[in-house]
Amino acid sequence: MARIADTELERLKREVSLVRLIEGQGHRLVSQGKDLACRCPWHEGDETPSCIVTPKSNLWHCFGCDAGGTVIDWVMRSHRVSFRHACELLMKENPGLGAAPGTGVAPDAAAAPGNGAAAPAAGRLSQGKLRQAQSCSVAPSTDQTANDRRLLDQVIEFYHETLMASPEALKYLDG
Repeated sequence: MARIADTELERLKREVSLVRLIEGQGHRLVSQGKDLACRCPWHEGDETPSCIVTPKSNLWHCFGCDAGGTVIDWVMRSHRVSFRHACELLMKENPGLGAAPGTGVAPDAAAAPGNGAAAPAAGRLSQGKLRQAQSCSVAPSTDQTANDRRLLDQVIEFYHETLMASPEALKYLDG
């Protein structure tokens, strides 16, 4: 599987404005000296702003639930997605930043040419199927058990299709 290049990750963390992202989601930031503060969206009973945003470093931290991090961490928590999907969302929403489609993504060392590694079986799947699996998320609902079940069903379906598309894997299982 390809990974997002470190330079692209650093660009996202540095150039995507955390303040604009948070305000764009409808949260009200109030000034607290050099920092900004808002009510934390991830824990109940936050009547006073406990989530501190530092525009200079583009970082956030909630003193109520001890969550914090970069713009990527904010997107992961607010959209309930993986690290990779959060990066893809940020690159999609900020086309001037990050990689254009098909660029800026470095291959894993295991799949690099010349090291004797075989191409992964997942490479036989269509790019659309692979992209869908990599960016899988379930719309939040009040029933977390139902969300978990739907997500598990999607994972099972993806692995089943991947297995069935790989003659080598099927031959191995027969042995």
